Amino acid sequence: MNAGLNYVLKKMLHMQIGCHVSISGSIDKAVDNAVERKCSAFQIFTRNPRGWNAKELTKEDIANFKSKLKESKIDRLATCAHMPYLPNLASPKVDGFEKSVKTLIDEIERCVQLGIPYLVTHLGSHLGTGEEGGIKRLVEGLSRAGKTSKDVMILLENTAGQKNSVGSNFKQLGEIFNKLKPAKKFGICFDTCHAFVSGYDLRSKEKVKETFEEFEKYVGIKNLKILHLNDARGEIGCNLDRHYHLGLGGIGEKGISAVVKFANKEKIPIILETPIDKDRDDFENVRKAKEFA
Repeated sequence: MNAGLNYVLKKMLHMQIGCHVSISGSIDKAVDNAVERKCSAFQIFTRNPRGWNAKELTKEDIANFKSKLKESKIDRLATCAHMPYLPNLASPKVDGFEKSVKTLIDEIERCVQLGIPYLVTHLGSHLGTGEEGGIKRLVEGLSRAGKTSKDVMILLENTAGQKNSVGSNFKQLGEIFNKLKPAKKFGICFDTCHAFVSGYDLRSKEKVKETFEEFEKYVGIKNLKILHLNDARGEIGCNLDRHYHLGLGGIGEKGISAVVKFANKEKIPIILETPIDKDRDDFENVRKAKEFA
């Protein structure tokens, strides 16, 4: 076999690229959906993401999920769950804050049951009461949950810089991250769309290199455990959190390709959260991500 082709095939075998998949029907269907889309990594919600209440996982649910995951040959360490939408860990409202922390702790337990090693969380909104108070509450809530996290690592996701949000710039994200105890219970999920619309240029190989050098300075590449690969509907610095198909948005093909190569080099699993519409679906976006590699 041609040496160059052999090298490429070996690299492809070690790529961990996939997408967020549905658990509709039962949670083990997520693995079926991942395999169908030719994923070597995937993300799920363990519950309805738009509500507070969660249906309890049964022994059958757990056994089927674990069995299918083992049969799929997808590395367990390339799987993650995402927190539902309603919790706000930076909320100044006492009831809302406590409810959010409880949901985070509940989600950690669900990940433990399923054998999922990472749980991605948004950082929340201070609701206009100021960054200092919002960050203080966020750190308190995350640290309380971290004490219960067992074999699950909580991943902080960088934000798009929307009004009243925290954690969109790397310096602040690093400050939040470094306040968390115990440190080994926490990591980072880097979202390309969020980084781009908050002002970090990812449109070329050179700019991707510069952006991750800054990330290394303030946060540390060693702490980056999952990469959300999404193009952006908006332009750089617009703070619009709207994901788009790979290569077709503001970041573009050169930038997305450079990010994929970086993640593969660092052995960071890549998860797509791209839309499903008349232009593309999950199957096509996963295929494009592999092409960019």
